[in-house]
Amino acid sequence: MFAIFKKELRSYFINAIGYVFVGAFLVAAALMCCYTTLGSQSYSTSSYFTMLIFSFIILIPLLTMKLFAEEKKLRTEQLLMTAPVSVWGMVMGKFFAAFTLFCGTVLVSCINFFPLYSYARAERAGQEYSELHVGPVTAQIFASVIGIILIGAAFIALGLFISSLTENQLAAAVITVSIIFVMLILDVVNQYIDVYAIRFVISWVCLMSRFANFSNGILDYSAILYYLSISGVFLLLTVRVYDKRRWG
Repeated sequence: MFAIFKKELRSYFINAIGYVFVGAFLVAAALMCCYTTLGSQSYSTSSYFTMLIFSFIILIPLLTMKLFAEEKKLRTEQLLMTAPVSVWGMVMGKFFAAFTLFCGTVLVSCINFFPLYSYARAERAGQEYSELHVGPVTAQIFASVIGIILIGAAFIALGLFISSLTENQLAAAVITVSIIFVMLILDVVNQYIDVYAIRFVISWVCLMSRFANFSNGILDYSAILYYLSISGVFLLLTVRVYDKRRWG
């Protein structure tokens, strides 16, 4: 597994995809932070993280579209399947390569919050003692970062599964974009549905509704389990695809 992990992680920077993803993510995150938090002269980061999650519609498929589709296109899939590694090891190696690049980029983007703490120190220094909290709420930022990392992991697992079904990278990207868009837009659509049973079902499967507690600084363990379960389901489906191909 570790050999596949290193190979995939290196391949992101041999090709342009890794640089495009990192550059696009950091630029988008900086612009969103300026527009939502710095631009509104507010310490609230909820709008920033919401917009960042919606940017995953475009950004995540950049990471996942090539993972298995490229193997099929280059006719190296058979070599990969006959290598001395289990199917789980093959799938997890590719998953962790994409997740490592994603997670590292998210953590680097956290430098966007440094100006908030600088402004808060200046504001506190320029006023008399007050019982009111001045500055960003670190718990909200920390919990929100954990939340978007978990959502990103679920989307990467989804994209990995879609990539295993086709040899066309563009098709894998378009399908992944479409599914992520639907998964994120469900919360908006749910507001216009009057039937309680339908609203309940949609709320249960909606990813965004479970992010609310994270944006309030609460580590929701049920939501953490839910996001990990989504990741696990798509990873298992990917393993089943290659189990069938290896032994079918």
